Amino acid sequence: MLLKSPSRIHITLIDMNGASGRIDGGVGIALDHPSVVLEAKKSNEVKIKASKEDKERILEFCKPFFEKGLGVEIEVKESIPPHVGLGSGTQLALTSAHAINLLYNLNLSVRNLAEIVGRGGTSGIGVAAFESGGFILDGGHSREIKKSFLPSAVSRVPPPPILVRYDFPEWDIVLVLPEGRGLHRGEEVEAFKKWCPIPLEEIRALSHIILMKLLPAVVERNIKVFGEAINDIQRLGFKRREVEIQRRETLEIMEILRESGCTGAGISSFGPLVYGISEIGEEVVDILREHLGKKGNVILTRARNRGVIVCE
Repeated sequence: MLLKSPSRIHITLIDMNGASGRIDGGVGIALDHPSVVLEAKKSNEVKIKASKEDKERILEFCKPFFEKGLGVEIEVKESIPPHVGLGSGTQLALTSAHAINLLYNLNLSVRNLAEIVGRGGTSGIGVAAFESGGFILDGGHSREIKKSFLPSAVSRVPPPPILVRYDFPEWDIVLVLPEGRGLHRGEEVEAFKKWCPIPLEEIRALSHIILMKLLPAVVERNIKVFGEAINDIQRLGFKRREVEIQRRETLEIMEILRESGCTGAGISSFGPLVYGISEIGEEVVDILREHLGKKGNVILTRARNRGVIVCE
C-alpha cells in the first residue's frame, strides 16, 4: 500500500488572546509538493525504513498502535523537510497512522487518528490538509477544553472544528527554504509563554483582514487582494512575532519575492520557510535561485485541493 499526503503553508494563528472564550484558530493552504510518500504492509513486527529522525518520529507517533501488537513495515519514500514550516510532523504522523488504520480495517476517522498520534492540539490546518486539502480556516479551541497557550506538539486536546474549506485557485506558490530550522520543541513552548496573550487590538485587526480581505479574495479569485492580505498579516498578532525572530537573510527573501512578481509573501509557521503567491512563478523562481546560490532551496508548487491518497 502506497500513501501520499500534502505539506502545508501555515499562514497564521488567529486568536492568541482568549478574551472571546476561545484560543488558537488557524489559516493555511495544503501544497501539492513536497509530500510524504510511504509504503506500508502488515508484519509480525515493526520495521521502519526512513531517515533516523523520521524513524524516531514514527515510532513515537504510532506507539499506541504498536503497543496493541499491530505490526507494520513502513518505508518512507519521500519526506517533508522537518522543522521548517511545512508541517512535516503532522503529515508523517497521520500518514503512518492511516496506513495502519487501513491495513487493519480499524475504521478510524482522521480526527480519531489525530487524537491518537497527538496532532491538531493548537492549529487544525495540518489535520484538515491531510483530510481534504485546499484553503482552510479553523475555529480554535474553547478555553474550557484548552486552558493555556501551547504549540500542537505538546497540546493534548482534540483538533479544532473546520469553519471554512475552499478549493484554492491555481496560482503559483513559490517556496523558499533558507538554511536552518525554525523553533521547535522546548523553544516553541517558550515562545508561546513569552508572547501570549497577544494584545486584543491586534487580534481584532487580524480577524478583520482575514474575514473581509483574505477570505473574499479566495472566493473571488483575486490574487492581488489575496497577496495584500498576506502582507498585512505579517505585521499583526502571533505572526508578527514569528516574523520578528527571523534572520535578516530570511526577511530579505520576503522582500525579493514581493519585488520579483509575488503579490504577497510571508513566513509559514515559525519559518524559516518563506512563501510567495504569484502568476509568474517560474520567473520568480529564477530570480530567487540566482540570489540564494547554494544557500537554500527554491520550489515551485501549487495548492493541493484534496488530502491523502492511496496510490495503490
